[in-house]
Amino acid sequence: MVVAITGCDYDQGQNPWVETAAKFASEKTAAESGDAVAQCNLGRFYFNGNGVPKDEREAAKWFRMAASQGVARAQYKLGVMYLCAQGVPQDKAEGMKWYRLAADQGHAEAQAGLGYAYYDGDSGLPQDYAEALKWFRMAAEQEDADAQVRDMLASMYYHGKGVPQDFVEAYAWFSVAARGWEFAVVQREEVAGKLPPEQLSKAKKRATELLKKIDSGKQPSQGEAAAESGRSSGSTSLRSSS
Repeated sequence: MVVAITGCDYDQGQNPWVETAAKFASEKTAAESGDAVAQCNLGRFYFNGNGVPKDEREAAKWFRMAASQGVARAQYKLGVMYLCAQGVPQDKAEGMKWYRLAADQGHAEAQAGLGYAYYDGDSGLPQDYAEALKWFRMAAEQEDADAQVRDMLASMYYHGKGVPQDFVEAYAWFSVAARGWEFAVVQREEVAGKLPPEQLSKAKKRATELLKKIDSGKQPSQGEAAAESGRSSGSTSLRSSS
């Protein structure tokens, strides 16, 4: 039976890199006994070369064992390795398969990865802005989401990609993104200049609502946005609609 496990112990506030050699030996014993989380951690040891020589092939082997038992973090890492040809031959379809399994368990990085793939029409997936927005939103609603993913979501609302154009929602998500992405402040102010006073007030209220819910670990309901259905590795220009 596959057990859904959303992370390894290094994702849950513990530090397995203290006394790495001893920790490695302990994790290896548990991993060889079938412990899924230990298998994921062992993959991390091999991937990073902590307490053991770096070995991407061995890392992929242990990530696969953990991923097959439902560890979302391992599924994501294995997906990355297939996409980047790290320890395994490059296979984008296989990479996306593992991304999706992790994303379906709520793994934010995997959800963001699917969003980017759909946005660009990459890794064997069709370009589909509505699908991209869906996955970006799932990732963005999580407390520890990457600020650039939130910026991406805001940009899609701004340009009306995959969703009706909505400056209020764009302003709100740029406000959320601004906590970790400096350029989002500039983008938010550009949106503010397009909103009449009553709409700007609504946008600020929406931003406050989103921040409170994200900080409390509660996800905004699907009906709160105006609708549910630009890739940004650097700054995203609001004037670019491509």
